[in-house]
Amino acid sequence: QPTAMAEPLSIEDFGSACSLNAAEVDMMPEEPERYNEKCGVFGVFNVNQAAHTCYYGMVGLQHRGQEGGGMVSGFWSPEADKPSNGDFSLHRGIGLVTDVFTPKDLDSLKGTCSIGHTRYSTAGGKTQLEGFQPFSVKYRLGNLALAHNGNLSNFLELRTFFEQHGVLMQTTVDSELFLHLISHSKRRSQLDQIFDAMSQAEGAFSCIVMTDMMTDNFMVAVRDPNGFRPLCLGKLPGRGPGGTDGYCVASETCALDLCKATYVRDVEPGEMVIINKNTVESGTFTSLKLPSKFGVSQCIFEYVYFARPDSRIFGDYVTKVRRDHGRQLAREHPVPKVEGEHCARKPVPAGPWVLPQPVRRPLLHRSEPGAQGPEGSMQVQPDDDVCQDRVVVLLDDSIVRGTTAKQLIGLVLQAGAKEVHFRVASPPVTDPCFYGMDFPTKSELFFNVHNGDLESMAKWLGVKSIGYLSAQGLVGSTEKSSGNTKGFCTACFTGNYPIPLSEASAEEMQAEKAAGLAENMFAKR
Repeated sequence: QPTAMAEPLSIEDFGSACSLNAAEVDMMPEEPERYNEKCGVFGVFNVNQAAHTCYYGMVGLQHRGQEGGGMVSGFWSPEADKPSNGDFSLHRGIGLVTDVFTPKDLDSLKGTCSIGHTRYSTAGGKTQLEGFQPFSVKYRLGNLALAHNGNLSNFLELRTFFEQHGVLMQTTVDSELFLHLISHSKRRSQLDQIFDAMSQAEGAFSCIVMTDMMTDNFMVAVRDPNGFRPLCLGKLPGRGPGGTDGYCVASETCALDLCKATYVRDVEPGEMVIINKNTVESGTFTSLKLPSKFGVSQCIFEYVYFARPDSRIFGDYVTKVRRDHGRQLAREHPVPKVEGEHCARKPVPAGPWVLPQPVRRPLLHRSEPGAQGPEGSMQVQPDDDVCQDRVVVLLDDSIVRGTTAKQLIGLVLQAGAKEVHFRVASPPVTDPCFYGMDFPTKSELFFNVHNGDLESMAKWLGVKSIGYLSAQGLVGSTEKSSGNTKGFCTACFTGNYPIPLSEASAEEMQAEKAAGLAENMFAKR
C-alpha cells in the first residue's frame, strides 16, 4: 500500500507564540479560517485491477475532500451481447483514502471498471456513512453507480417532488436525486435515462456514472452546462485486458499524473461523454450536449484556492494562472514606499519571484512527542533575520474570517518586523456559495463583519495597510493567462449568481450550514 499522504498544509493554532490576548481569542469564532474543499471524482474503464488504479487517482484528489472516501468496481465485457460478471462491489469509509482502503479491500474490489469519490460534504449527511459516495444501486435496467462533485441548486424542488410522489429518500445528500431522476425517467434506454436526468438538474455537477447491463456496459462523464467544476479525460495505454487501452476520468489532471495516465482533454461545459466498446476499439469518444439555460460560469475559485497548483483545469495550469493573479495584485497594490530605505524593484511581468517564507514545521500527529491538542497542530516560525527591522508585505490567496491572518501577522511582528502590509490575491469574499463550496454564512465573512471598512480591517489585523485584488483584475488576469473566455462565476465576490436560486432553497442551505458547524472536520483543534 502506498505511503499515506500528509494532509494539505494549513495553519490553525499557534499556541503561546501568537500575539493575541485572551479577550481577542475568546471573541473569535470557533469555525476554521479556511474554506472547505468540495469533492473529487475519479473513474477508470477497461483497466486491469481497476480498483488499484482508481485508488491512486483518489489519493491524487485527496486535497478535494478528507472527510471520507468510497469506491465501486465491476467488470466490463467487451462483447456487447454478453453480460458482465455479477454485481458491483462497494467499499466506503470515513477518513483519508489511505485509511479507508487496505490492500485487502482493494483486492476484494474486483473488476476492470471503477469509480471513486473523495468527500467533503456541502449538502447534507456530514456523518452518515450511507450518504458517502459513490452510490451503487440495482434497478430494472441493471446496476448503476454514481459519483458527484458539486451542489444542485434546484435540490429542494426535486426532493419535494419525489417525496410528494412517495419516494423514500435514503440520505439527505443532494447527489441521491440523480438516482431517482434516472430510475423514474420515462426514456427506454439507460443512456437516454441518464441524459434525461442530467438535463433536469440545475447547479454544479461533475459526475461519473458506471453501468452494467445485459446489452451494453459503459461509463459516462458529464459536466453541468455552466461548467462550474472541472473534469477531464485521460488515457492508460496498454493497461486493459489483452493489451488494449484503458481510459479514465478525473476532477483534476494531478490525479492522472499519479496513476501514469496521459491527459486527453477536458470535458466541456454541458458535455456528456460516453466511454464504451467503441472507445476501446477506436480510441474516440461519443458525446452528447445537455441543454443550456444560463450560459457558462466556471468557478474562478478553483484557480484561486481549491485546485492543486500542478493541475491543469479550465484550459491551463493552476500555478501559471496564480502567478498572473499575483502580478495583477502588484499592479493594483504595489509595494509601499518606505522613506529612508532602499527597496529593490523588478518589473512585474519579468517572471515569478522567489521570496523568503516562514519555515514550516511538519504536521505533528497525536502519537508524536510534542503534539499539541488531540488532533495535533501546525506550527510556523518566521525567520527573525528576515523580519527584523524590515517592512514586511504578507500575501495570501484569500481571507475568510481573518483569524489565521491575524495570528500570522502577530508572529511576524513578534519576530521584529517594523511594520506589516497585507495583500490578498482575490477580491473580498462577500457572499456564500451555493454551487459546491462550504463557506461560512454571510454574516461571518471577514469583509462583512467590518462592513467593508478597510481601515477597520487593517486595525483589527494589526497591519499598516490591506489591499485586495479587484474582481475585474481577477477575471481579466485569469482570462489573459488561461486564454479561457467562456465565462467565470464570481458570485462569492459579487453576489451575482449565474443560476437563480429560490429563496426557500437559499434559506435551507444556510440553515443547514449553521446547524452543521459543530460537525465541520476543520474546526479548531
